[in-house]
Amino acid sequence: MTEGAPTDEPETDATSEEPTRVVEPHDPDEQTPDVAEDGAADTGEQAVAGPDLPPDVRKYDRFKKIEGGTYDRANEFLRERTYVTAREWAIARLCADFRTETGVEMTKIGENLPELVPFMTDTYTPQAVNQARAAFEEKVRKAGATFLYGAMCDFFTAEELDDVMYEATEVAKFLLEVEGVDLAVEDEMDAEDRISTVMREVREHSAALRHDEVSCPECGHEFGVDEK
Repeated sequence: MTEGAPTDEPETDATSEEPTRVVEPHDPDEQTPDVAEDGAADTGEQAVAGPDLPPDVRKYDRFKKIEGGTYDRANEFLRERTYVTAREWAIARLCADFRTETGVEMTKIGENLPELVPFMTDTYTPQAVNQARAAFEEKVRKAGATFLYGAMCDFFTAEELDDVMYEATEVAKFLLEVEGVDLAVEDEMDAEDRISTVMREVREHSAALRHDEVSCPECGHEFGVDEK
């Protein structure tokens, strides 16, 4: 997979800084991020927030449950349970939180990355921020297609599909809690019930679909159930 694919959203203040060095531990499945020329030294410690930080950066309070210098642990957890890396997870969240009417504030995210996310130890260029965001989006789309096909192809029983959904929901809730989202028990149970209902409907409708004529999503060719 090639990361850094073009996106539809404009970059509000991207620059053309050149890559210089790598700070975060390298994952063999992701491209090396570019770091800003004036990035902090590779000390493994979070930079001290200065008084000249933008107000929204100073008051940003996500990821406070993770201690600084724990990129390896966060990355290992994500690699065991998801397709994304810690870098992609953190930057995707920042891109969602620092979205404006004209686009994502990629320069602000990259320049203040160590202050925003405790386990990120250096600044990134806007291009590296965009690269991580694009990688996250592509992996989510592919994972979604993989999961939905698994749910529709009759490989799993209804009970097994419930187990898959439960495990996926637990991981997702844990990541949200790490980000600082407070989940009420009632909200959790309601969300789980609604997800379970939707997945049962997906399985029922896919069973009907497998016995009807379907068309190829690429070329539109019609396939009958007996066609080979």
